[in-house]
This record gives sequence, structure tokens and C-alpha cells, in this order.
Amino acid sequence: MVPSGHFSSSRSTTELEHAAAEFLDVFYAENPSAGNLTSRSLQVRAEIYRTGTYRHTHAELEFGARVAWRNSSRCIGRLYWRGLRVRDRRHVRAARDIASECFEHLVTATGAGRIRPIVTVFAPDRPGEPGPRIWNDQLIRYAGHRRPDGAIVGDPQNRALTRMARRLGWEGGHGTPFDVLPLMIEVPGEPIRYFDVPRAGVLEVELTHPDFGWFADLGLRWHAVPAVSDMNLEIGGITYPAAPFNGWYMGTEIGARNLGDEDRYNLLPQVAERLGLDTSNEITLWRDRALVELNVAVLHSFEEAGVTITDHHTESRRFLTHLAKEESAGRPCPADWSWIVPPISGSATPVFHRLYEELDLRPNYVRRPRAFRG
Repeated sequence: MVPSGHFSSSRSTTELEHAAAEFLDVFYAENPSAGNLTSRSLQVRAEIYRTGTYRHTHAELEFGARVAWRNSSRCIGRLYWRGLRVRDRRHVRAARDIASECFEHLVTATGAGRIRPIVTVFAPDRPGEPGPRIWNDQLIRYAGHRRPDGAIVGDPQNRALTRMARRLGWEGGHGTPFDVLPLMIEVPGEPIRYFDVPRAGVLEVELTHPDFGWFADLGLRWHAVPAVSDMNLEIGGITYPAAPFNGWYMGTEIGARNLGDEDRYNLLPQVAERLGLDTSNEITLWRDRALVELNVAVLHSFEEAGVTITDHHTESRRFLTHLAKEESAGRPCPADWSWIVPPISGSATPVFHRLYEELDLRPNYVRRPRAFRG
């Protein structure tokens, strides 16, 4: 059975009024030309008392989505938070139309390889009228196909999502390691539906290595846009459960985690074998050496293809620039050390050698419980 109806309840009127007041204080403090805070606060309070919720202006939504990125403690790439493009699609309700807007998001974000940070915001939760949900954790994900012998072809992380897509009627792609999963969308009052992601929305980079010709024979590739789609955007007490957003990749996300982790593509043994490394003993550091070459291949391939990507050394310095700017502006900069420090060569980056404030600020992108079980 395909589960449905995974919608959260609304806040109390008092909680919502308090959250709205806090947000408006920040909005008007950082946007002094926006108008009169007192007048807007009275308007919002009256709307909450009358309807149980309130509607953000476009300027408030745009600012809130950008500050949510600024407050995201796990993201190292926040230096460019002011440049986030906000697509206001709160009027879009039908699953098919939501899917179309998600695909347009991908096309716009991808461009010709010059990746642009974008968020597309759909309808919020309202009292008795929940907003839509996107089940995929990213707009582009590769399927994890289980073979009869139990082995997984593709991304093991997405086994449950792949099973769910099949239950909905998806035929399963071609059974390759890089079959793009369909987008699965739930709106209130309708069955969950799936929509195939058009090829125009999926720019992929074939992975090669600058020094090893055999690397191309591995047949590896990865998609260009990391568009997160399973987090709530929370602004001033209002929850937008469908608000896919993207920046661009840092190479280690692909080379160290997606392709390197044992519970993902687990390519280190294969790369080590091709490199002729001694894998019989950990003291040879074969994993480390294979991991570095895998990351070299990712960065090299994206650069050769003209697709935006950043390396962990550059991004670490940019993050400290962002941190200094926030401190200069008198704002706290929440950061989770375990996420800010890159998964390879951590101590060789400047973000390793200091501590950070782990604050949970709003607005923010907030992870919600999974809507289904594997």
C-alpha cells in the first residue's frame, strides 16, 4: 500500500503570532525602505486572528528564503545567500503543475552549465489546507535496483524510493547504475503521483581523470544540480513543505560521499584496484589514495565540461569570509562543525581549526521526518 496523508498540523495562534512578529522585526530591520513595521504587524496580527494564518508579501518571501539559506548551519556555501533567486509559485496546486515547475527550476538552474542558486516556493500549510509534499529528497536522484542475488545496481541510498516509484507504476528505467528516478508528489485530496524528469532538466557530467585513461572505462557520471526537495522552508511561523532549492556542488559531495561511501556507490575498492594499490592492509592508506583520485576526477570532469563546481579548499576559505561578514554585521552565524569541515583533508582546510555556534535560527530549511518507510 502506498502511504499518503503525511501532513503536519498547524501552529497555535499564539505561537504563529510570536513567530511572525520575530520575523517581521528582522525583515524591517534589514530592509528599512520596506515601509512601516507597526502597520504591517497590525495587519498580520489581524489576519492571523481572522484566518488562523497569514500570507507573506513577495518581498517577505524572497527575504525569508534567502535568510533561511543564511541560517542553514550545515551548509558551507552560504557566502552567496543574497544572490538566491526566489520563484514564487504559491498559486500552483495541482501535482502535474508542481512537477512542471520543478522541471523548469532544473532547466533554469542548470543554464548551459553555469549553475544558479534557485528556490521554488509552493503553497504553504494552512489550517485545514496542507501544502504539497515532494517525496524525493532531491529533484534528481539515481535509482537503486535490487537484483535477484541481492546486489544493488545504482544508488543503495534510494532503494526505498525506487520501490515506492515502482509501486506507483514506474517501469524502472533501464536498470543501469544511473537511472533518474521520477519525481513523486503528494497533494491533499489526490493520490500520490509520479512524473518522469525530462532529459532537458538533467545535465550530467561523464567522469574522466586527467592522468588515467582507464578511468573513463568505469562509465561513471553525475548530475550537475543538487536540488534539495524534502525540507520545510519555515518563515515567520509559516511552513512551506515544498520548496526545492539548489546551490552548486562541492566536489567532495560527489567524489567522497556519493561515489565513495560504502553505503552508496562504494567505488574506492574498484578505483584502488585500477590504481594497482595494495589493499591487503590499511597501513598502505589505499582508501585515502583512491579517494583523492576519485575527487580529482570529479573536479577535472566538471571543469572540462564547463559546469560549475567548487573544491573544498576554496569553499572553506569562502565560508570564513561569510563568517567574518556576518560577525561584522552583528549577526550570529550558526554552523555545525561536523558538516562544515570537508569529508577529506579536513585539517588541511581553515574551517577545521576553530569552533562554531550551533544555533537553530529561523527562517530556515528544516528537515522533516520521512513520509514513508523502506
